Amino acid sequence: MVARTVTALVCGLLMAATPLARQPKADAPSVALSNGILKATVYLPDAQKGFYRSTRFEWGVPAALEFKGHTFYGPWFTKHDPAIGNFEFKDGQVVVGDHNWISGPVEEFPVPLGYDAAPAGGTFVKIGVGHLRKPADGAAYRFSNFYDVVDPGTWVTKTSATSAEMTHTVKDTGTGYGYDYTKVIRLVPGAPQMVIEHRLRNTGAKPLESSTYNHNFMVMNGQPSGPGLVFTTPFAITTARPPDPAFAEIAGNRFVYKKELQIGDQVAGRLEGFGPTASDYDFRIEHARAGTGVRIRGNRPLASMVLWSIRPTFAIEPFVAIAVKPAEQFTWTYTYDYYELAK
Repeated sequence: MVARTVTALVCGLLMAATPLARQPKADAPSVALSNGILKATVYLPDAQKGFYRSTRFEWGVPAALEFKGHTFYGPWFTKHDPAIGNFEFKDGQVVVGDHNWISGPVEEFPVPLGYDAAPAGGTFVKIGVGHLRKPADGAAYRFSNFYDVVDPGTWVTKTSATSAEMTHTVKDTGTGYGYDYTKVIRLVPGAPQMVIEHRLRNTGAKPLESSTYNHNFMVMNGQPSGPGLVFTTPFAITTARPPDPAFAEIAGNRFVYKKELQIGDQVAGRLEGFGPTASDYDFRIEHARAGTGVRIRGNRPLASMVLWSIRPTFAIEPFVAIAVKPAEQFTWTYTYDYYELAK
């Protein structure tokens, strides 16, 4: 195992950071993993050189994966503009800001800790990112906003040929929130399987109450969202906002694409129908044109689920609720099985 420690930057340097300084760096630290069947690239967290240093997603990024020559992840955008908060369609391109300059099965803790209670200009915590500054105008939290990083905490990484372990430590410095968060990305020996394991230990004085989800930016062999793309669940899918029938339809436990999406099109919505046990966290995403599929399983019950897709990518976002009392810990695991479709 190779260990690596990333220490916090001084507050003054981070507060002075410009949007350009938050863009991914060509020399970002990364590790190439392989179990002889799967090959994956994981960008490691680093407050100075990390590939991703914005304040939406956590900083450990498994950005690419290959199986038998098939690719499952990759850039779903064509241009970067730091002035954009989320993403936009411009001149036939998908343009993203710093927050979404990211690919792969990336994770976010969308509910910040202590934001509402913090005074304007005060600090709050986002798990996987660190202590952030609430803006002077006291505006409501928005994931598409960048928040000054007051203290990114400390990252310790350990890597091997088949795994990357990343531990983020954030200390309670007056907010009441502190934690040790460990994430392990592991390629299972002898199988086309990736496992992502998590452990969140509360070291602060206040409970950690949030949620977490994996955005799962799927880009299968570069094929667009359209005919041949099917999302399957163990339960009958329901939704308050059915998709435009010209683009997709729900058929029992299947979400089926009928028309190829073009730049500017979106198919998205909150999906329901799942039950209270972890057995419903079991999905398949298959794309006949790409000839590939992936099964995604979680060992915790679903709290909610969102489907989002544009032409270059399909994303399923399964949410898990988190509530960890002081001195306690919470664990959860995602398992990905990659496969080829029968010809």
